[in-house]
Amino acid sequence: MSTVRITDGAERAVIENLLDRNREALIETARGLSDADARRRLVASLTTPISLLKHAAAAERIWFQRFWAGLDESECDGYSNRDEGTFVVADDESLADVIAEFERASRRSRTIAARFDLDDTKDNPREGTVSMRWTLLAMIEEFARHAGHGDILREQIDQPLSRQPNP
Repeated sequence: MSTVRITDGAERAVIENLLDRNREALIETARGLSDADARRRLVASLTTPISLLKHAAAAERIWFQRFWAGLDESECDGYSNRDEGTFVVADDESLADVIAEFERASRRSRTIAARFDLDDTKDNPREGTVSMRWTLLAMIEEFARHAGHGDILREQIDQPLSRQPNP
């Protein structure tokens, strides 16, 4: 994905650009890994490069398809009852499949978000009244945090401890 970099100008363009940059940064943490490396568990949790992408696709569906568009689960692409905060990836899902799933969900999120003004609001049972601006900013935060997790995992995968210099 080649994203035009917008660093000034209209607020919405800047927000959407930052979100797209963080989406791409998250994908880049896993791009080029083998499926085995993408599934390597290097921390106690289920956090792996592939599971971060799976979780991000679920976040896109939950916030944009389910919450903002009001779609039923059956209308959401790739939705499953695993979406509710899980990092579980099915055995038959490849890294390429999960990247494609996240990219599809992101495209659909862009389309849904475009139907709303930044100041449009909806009531959320957990967060209270939230605006589209808040949602976009929350996704920026979410994906930036997970891209950071992915960077650390990628560093561990690319240079195992046995090859790292001693301090």
